[in-house]
Amino acid sequence: MREYKIAVIRGDGIGPEIVDEALKVLNAAGKRFGFELNLDFCLLGGCAIDEAGVPLPQSTVDTCKKAKSVLLGAVGGSKWESLPGNLRPEAGLLGIRSALGLYANLRPARIFEPLKSASPIKESVIGRGLDIMVVRELTGGIYFGERGRLIKNGSPAAYDTECYSVDEIRRIARVAFELAKKRHSRLCSVDKANVLESSRLWRETVIEMSRDYPNVELSHMYVDNCAMQLVRNPAQFDVIVTSNIFGDILSDEASMISGSIGMLASASLGEGSFGLYEPIHGSAPDIAGKGISNPLATILSAAMMLRFSLGEPEAAQAIEAAVNTTLERLRTPDIWEPGFEKVGTDKMGDAVSKMI
Repeated sequence: MREYKIAVIRGDGIGPEIVDEALKVLNAAGKRFGFELNLDFCLLGGCAIDEAGVPLPQSTVDTCKKAKSVLLGAVGGSKWESLPGNLRPEAGLLGIRSALGLYANLRPARIFEPLKSASPIKESVIGRGLDIMVVRELTGGIYFGERGRLIKNGSPAAYDTECYSVDEIRRIARVAFELAKKRHSRLCSVDKANVLESSRLWRETVIEMSRDYPNVELSHMYVDNCAMQLVRNPAQFDVIVTSNIFGDILSDEASMISGSIGMLASASLGEGSFGLYEPIHGSAPDIAGKGISNPLATILSAAMMLRFSLGEPEAAQAIEAAVNTTLERLRTPDIWEPGFEKVGTDKMGDAVSKMI
């Protein structure tokens, strides 16, 4: 039987609940497809602050580096909001991505057929469905640039710097082009080249890269127009590649088009097959412990882990199919509508597992 060593970070808020359901589904897939997981649990975020005094203990980094991939729940919460920025839970999230060299964030936005009615976009606009892959640069840009506070014209001020090198742009563009090749061969690069010098370099570099991919149709779009087009005509997009901050915002917008942020998975990749997999939603401390959180984004993140890091595409496809079939009759509160059975976190995980 094939065995894979996985680092598991349950995190804060609803993180432990949704990760437990994802592990339940992974175990069911393992029994069917002949593999098992060797799990190493470690701390990140608020729980790490409480236990170790820092949001990212070195022991967590060491454990993750020894694993085949990482499964993460969610971090953060109001309990730690008064801490300095470098000691807040989110700093641990940025830190682990950087420490593991994870520069490419893949955020698929798709509408499962049973959830079409949950989308705020009219079905006539969605067309046959929505299947977009947002490729977000993850370790550069304004989130990692120089920042500080100063006095400007006698008043307190603050600044954050957006900076990208050609090498950083080239490596994320290559990931996007390769994905587009395997999908529908359409890539839209999103920037703000009419205003930002960093975006002008971004566009120039992506155009240069396109010469290596003559069969991929490349287009460019300003970020504000892209935000509008995602609502007006989302079906026009296949793969979107963009910077850290633009990707953060656009992928959240795309998630709501899909019906619920509780449905959106993500993969953070570096060189090779190693990756970190997590839902794009937050820790939702207001519903933590109530058993009503939607575990499907984490379950679908686990499916991405099987596909991109573990080389188990059939198991990944089985999980996605099981989610689609389960949605035909069961819903968690965030996606519930009349005519469907409303279930909690654990029952949704049980249903997907049984379907596999």
